[in-house]
Amino acid sequence: MTQTTNHILMVRPARFAFNEETAVNNAFQQRGEGDIAQQAVAEFDAFVALLRANGIVVDVLQDTALPFTPDSIFPNNCFSTHGSTLVLYPMFAHNRRLEREKLMVRLDGMHFSEVIDLTAYEADRRFLEGTGSLVLDREHRMAYACLSPRTDEDVLREWASRLGYCYLTFRSEDEQGTPVYHTNVVMHIGTSHAVVCLESVSDAAQRARLRASLEANGKQVVPITLEQMHHFAGNMLELTGADGEQLLVMSATARASLTPAQVSELETATRIVSPDIHTIETAGGGSARCMMAELFD
Repeated sequence: MTQTTNHILMVRPARFAFNEETAVNNAFQQRGEGDIAQQAVAEFDAFVALLRANGIVVDVLQDTALPFTPDSIFPNNCFSTHGSTLVLYPMFAHNRRLEREKLMVRLDGMHFSEVIDLTAYEADRRFLEGTGSLVLDREHRMAYACLSPRTDEDVLREWASRLGYCYLTFRSEDEQGTPVYHTNVVMHIGTSHAVVCLESVSDAAQRARLRASLEANGKQVVPITLEQMHHFAGNMLELTGADGEQLLVMSATARASLTPAQVSELETATRIVSPDIHTIETAGGGSARCMMAELFD
């Protein structure tokens, strides 16, 4: 399977808000000011327009006001696609589980030949939140996961067995020793580069193993700092634009945090596209990558 796709699904918010249920273990969330629901819609629409202008096929699913799903703007946590296989994931927050039902309206029409449903793990309070928990090297069938309350190794083990992947786990923490809630905040893997906050992996052996695995699979590692991680510099997604051009999508916040040398290195293989999604990042605690669910047709 190729690493990147030209086709993604995004969910236009109806009642975007600070999610109290996820804030218990998402240190990136902050309470916003003003009408954040309206601001989020404006940022979302501009983001979709920017992607489409760059040749990305974007399916937009309009969220509904009820049931209340404040984080529906981040659909990549609920499901992932792998050719003709659809995977459904167990979610930590109860109000995020409602998102799957809405997404199935769109996904049912794609006629997957296999559906791997891992949601029964919710009853045991074991979670694996899609490509938030998993950062995938699809070409080498390798998954990377930082363990946290939202990323359980037992669920990961079944996922890897069912999909035919190997996996590498590690622990990632912020400056206060709080586990980072999702792997895709810590790192990104593209066709030729891997962006990763090695500083957040305090265990030297785990840190060395993570870097060695990425390099063994041909990735040029671009380390970022903890401060850059907090500006969502690890939350990127590479997509294939018009005429096969490789685009690296990150927020304007993430782009501004990178050094000229880091930008220069990433631009040897991709062109950076950076929407302004400040309100969504602040209140939602997720960034550009979290808003895009890849569809591998």
